[in-house]
Amino acid sequence: MSQPTPQKPNSEEGIATRAQDYGQWYLDVVRRAQLAEHSAVRGCMVIRPHGYAIWEKLQRELDDRFKATGHENAYFPLFIPLSLLAKEESHAAGFAKECAVVTHHRLKSVNGQVVVDPDSKLEEPLVVRPTSETIIWEQFKGWIQSYRDLPILINQWANIVRWEMRTRLFLRTAEFLWQEGHTAHATEKEAIEETRRMLDVYADVAENILAIPVLKGSKTEGERFAGALDTLCIEGMMQDGKALQMGTSHYLGQNFAKSSGVQFLNAEGKLEYVYATSWGVSTRLIGALIMAHSDDTGLVLPPKLAPIHVVLVPIYKTDEEKSKVLEEARAVHAELKAQGLSVKLDEREGLSPGAKYYEWEGKGVPLRIEVGPKDLEKGSLCLVKRFLPAIPGETDIQRRKRAKSFVPRAEAIAGIKPLLDQMQKELLEKARAFRASRTRVIDNLADFEKFYKEEGGGFAWVHWAGDAKDEDEMAKRFETSIRCIPLPEDIPPQAQGAGQCLLTGKPSARRVVMAKAY
Repeated sequence: MSQPTPQKPNSEEGIATRAQDYGQWYLDVVRRAQLAEHSAVRGCMVIRPHGYAIWEKLQRELDDRFKATGHENAYFPLFIPLSLLAKEESHAAGFAKECAVVTHHRLKSVNGQVVVDPDSKLEEPLVVRPTSETIIWEQFKGWIQSYRDLPILINQWANIVRWEMRTRLFLRTAEFLWQEGHTAHATEKEAIEETRRMLDVYADVAENILAIPVLKGSKTEGERFAGALDTLCIEGMMQDGKALQMGTSHYLGQNFAKSSGVQFLNAEGKLEYVYATSWGVSTRLIGALIMAHSDDTGLVLPPKLAPIHVVLVPIYKTDEEKSKVLEEARAVHAELKAQGLSVKLDEREGLSPGAKYYEWEGKGVPLRIEVGPKDLEKGSLCLVKRFLPAIPGETDIQRRKRAKSFVPRAEAIAGIKPLLDQMQKELLEKARAFRASRTRVIDNLADFEKFYKEEGGGFAWVHWAGDAKDEDEMAKRFETSIRCIPLPEDIPPQAQGAGQCLLTGKPSARRVVMAKAY
């Protein structure tokens, strides 16, 4: 039985290059990898099975770490009474423009048309949750009476609605999936420690699972979460040099406890308001890994997040070859699965090997094994890596040739796990090297302007002593913002020490990191 002629993608299936149009390239990678697509609801997306499988793996990594640090999962309502949201004034004001509001609870048919029943108006409008602090603290009021009830360490996996005007798949949608942690503590010290602990959890997942190096720091006062006393964040750099906020952890002080009336008897028998934190990451992390690692061929996945680690593609021309090749491919499949790897054997009829290569490369499967008659004769397997470190001046043809190796069967099977671990490490090293190449310590506006207008931009470490109006001026002139005030351990030696504010010339005790951002 002969294989069909290799299928070539039509022009509609091609993807733009990063150099041509980075925004279109991103959307093309999402489409080709079948991660998500737009829905019939403006600004909302459908996460397809391959995209959701990545989210599920990310969920497991995060959830295991949450539980290891003492947190429990719970669930709270999607709808928040307007009066609850309004209790914490700065919090309500911060989300006011993004809230979707339910005012009626019934439809009716009028002259063959379905309309809202005006008689079903709710006594109080319900806000579709943009975040859950207010409704969770309303419940905490009944859970907390004494210091013995503390701490409460809760996490919720949920969907969120924020009525964004400009949307982009995964990065910013009107509805998205996330987790939100909410904790209550007896002391300020405990709450501040929790805020930092969860930031470190996020940084660990970003670097060791997503293979994206991140900067940890505090947001400026104007960029803090609405209602927080301090917001910590992790910031990653994408391949276009822009920053992406990948996670936040907020110290809320006693603000929400006071607005909800949550007090407890401390060890001395005195009433005191509870101290709080909240923290979250979302499906935006899938957008981050796309923009940090993928190439002009399609999606590149860190092996630790890949739903499929290895895809097996059988190659044959005759029925006799097919029988032998499939027998071997199935044996390899079983042996790799026994190692705990996720393996796909692509036995589909009517598709050429080339068409299968194209599909699985686009979906970011880290490793492909080709099994053909010649491989059987030699007792070897053909391994093809989806990613490998670039060599300066190397052509695409040379890279593809280097990605392929023929390895004795037993050695190949034994070496798959170490090879995947190596690829995971190489992705992180590549991302670190790229970030270093696009990071500058800058002391004057002329160099700052040159960095962003001539050199492509990235992370600029600059002295800053300006106010909110000065931040707005930098945004208007250079389209940059203060991404974070880095934590001490993240400040390199060359960026330490006092200086003068980049814009105002005022004395500055420390540097901030500025960048263009998503």
